[in-house]
Amino acid sequence: MSDAIDTAFWLTTGAILLLLLMSAFFSGSETALTAASRAKLRAQADRGSRGAARALQVTEDSERMIGAILLGNNVVNILSASLATALLTRIFGDSGVALATLGMTALVLIFGEVLPKTVAITYPEPVAARVAGPISVLILVFAPVVMVVRALVQGVLRLIGIRADPAANVLAIREEIMGAIALGHEEGAVEKEDRDRLLATLDLSDRTVEEVMRHRSQIEMIDADQPPDRIFAQILASPHSRLPVFRGSEEDILGVVYAKDVLREVDRILRGEGGRPGTLADFDVLRIARKPYFVPDTTDLDDQMRQFLKRRTHFALVVDEYGALRGLITLEDILEEIVGDITDEFDVTGEAAPKPDERGDYLIDGAMTIRDLNRALDWNLPDDEANTIAGLVIHEAQTIPNEGQVFSFHGFRFEIVARRENRIVRLKVRPL
Repeated sequence: MSDAIDTAFWLTTGAILLLLLMSAFFSGSETALTAASRAKLRAQADRGSRGAARALQVTEDSERMIGAILLGNNVVNILSASLATALLTRIFGDSGVALATLGMTALVLIFGEVLPKTVAITYPEPVAARVAGPISVLILVFAPVVMVVRALVQGVLRLIGIRADPAANVLAIREEIMGAIALGHEEGAVEKEDRDRLLATLDLSDRTVEEVMRHRSQIEMIDADQPPDRIFAQILASPHSRLPVFRGSEEDILGVVYAKDVLREVDRILRGEGGRPGTLADFDVLRIARKPYFVPDTTDLDDQMRQFLKRRTHFALVVDEYGALRGLITLEDILEEIVGDITDEFDVTGEAAPKPDERGDYLIDGAMTIRDLNRALDWNLPDDEANTIAGLVIHEAQTIPNEGQVFSFHGFRFEIVARRENRIVRLKVRPL
């Protein structure tokens, strides 16, 4: 054995140790670059970190990066195992193969895989910033081989019917943010109100005007054929500063009246022209009515908010595909989807969040939206097929229930308390 321990032995041993270090580098780099948050790396790069900026470039094409790292890692692992086998066979004969297998498995597992990966997963962004430079050089060196391997892999995937989706990463980023917010709330790092606001902001593009609009049955309108004193009384009694004006039929919307415009018109009439004051009987509501702004009921909330800001208006009438009036929506309605109810001194005070009775039943208004109920009670009722609680019950029952009927679905018990004509007015809801 002493004859085997010569210069070649020490050179081979040194080469094996060096290859183990390289294996550790490749394993740690792969874990750090895949686990590092691109958002955090972007923030560090914006603050001047060159390593973070390079890490962002390296991870831009994750398939090419992983291909180069795995190629380097496999080469050094196989080479180190081969050298260890040759070295131990020289010393122990045929039994050296088994010793080399056991020894290199333990060394690669501990020092080439578990240890570096543990460090990298603990400090992903700092490690990624440090290894990005060498890895970018490695990617350039191995580029031709990686291209061939990549083409072969994609060919095999096509044969079995799997195709990569280039937009998957973009969609995954949004889901990752939403998941992080929800997880933060579960762990106590994010308050419920903050979670609701953040998730609602991300949800705007998935929700339509139809889901948050005020239904036409709840719209307060001015009949243009009424006498001026009746119109003034209606405007003064209304909590709203903008009211649609119709003539003949409520479908025939001629314009929208702003309370400030009414005040200006009254001032103009009373001051008169040419020194002769007029009377309020001269008031013509259509003279000050502004052109109505109509929007389709399928417009998403994100786009509608942008249109409100662009047009510098806060009020729109909602119509369906046939041009029939469906309701109205304001900028405040969209903002309330994010921050919750906004009230001022002129608003009619809304109902407080539902409270359970001694049996755990919540008395709910049938017109309450599913989204508002979910936010108020932290429930998870689906709102894909209906906007209101009454609509959800009708959809699931496939009929208009009678008073006293009870249904159970989506993990809740629904009892019809009051029905008016074809509308469910009140119902009791209890989690099962």
